[in-house]
Amino acid sequence: MVRHPGTVGVGALAAAAAWHIGPAATWLPPVRKILSPSLDGRGSPDHVALTFDDGPDPDSTPHFLRVLAEHRVRATFFLVGESLTRHPDLGRALVAAGHEVAVHGWHHDRPWYPAPLRDVREVRRAADAVRRICGTDPQWYRPPYGILTGGRLTAARRARLRTVLWSSWGQDWTEHADARSVTASVLRDLTGGGTVLLHDADRWSAPHAWRATLEALPALLAECRRLGLRVGPLCEHDVERG
Repeated sequence: MVRHPGTVGVGALAAAAAWHIGPAATWLPPVRKILSPSLDGRGSPDHVALTFDDGPDPDSTPHFLRVLAEHRVRATFFLVGESLTRHPDLGRALVAAGHEVAVHGWHHDRPWYPAPLRDVREVRRAADAVRRICGTDPQWYRPPYGILTGGRLTAARRARLRTVLWSSWGQDWTEHADARSVTASVLRDLTGGGTVLLHDADRWSAPHAWRATLEALPALLAECRRLGLRVGPLCEHDVERG
């Protein structure tokens, strides 16, 4: 059978597109819960992993440090590389307070087009910044907006990072979010062994959206205690290997 050159070209483009965008289906919680419990952040049934994205930010991150210290809770902070290099003292403060730091990419952009070489370069650059500034070796990667692509998945593997998304979130980035809505959104899907996604910065959210998250945090921690669930970083969560 002889294939027309145009057919081969279209097939190659289709395969490249599928490789690029196929993993993005894991953004849907039912998909990743079934296909990859580790990507869903499922861990020890008596533990909840508390994670924050989009920092560090000098206007907001210190407030989360204070509240977490008051409640004697540690968390995992997924840091944006370019923000970390602008505010290195905050990265070091997170580690000094006992929190885990992880990689949220170098920029916080959406992957409209395939760019595998750039993905590898920027994830590695962000991981190197965490090592250099924070003095710790990052173990985790979460892509910006939670959108995973073939290039980003490969980049994380080459940087020896484990990719993890979440099983419960606060939907705390909108202008309509308040403490009540954030709390309700998290508790709707919160179970033992889950990973919670919140944000400690609003650079890519509605202005001051982080205030709703901060206000909701004590109630969320109290509810976890009432349910007999320990709260801590991903490094203590025993994420399932899927």
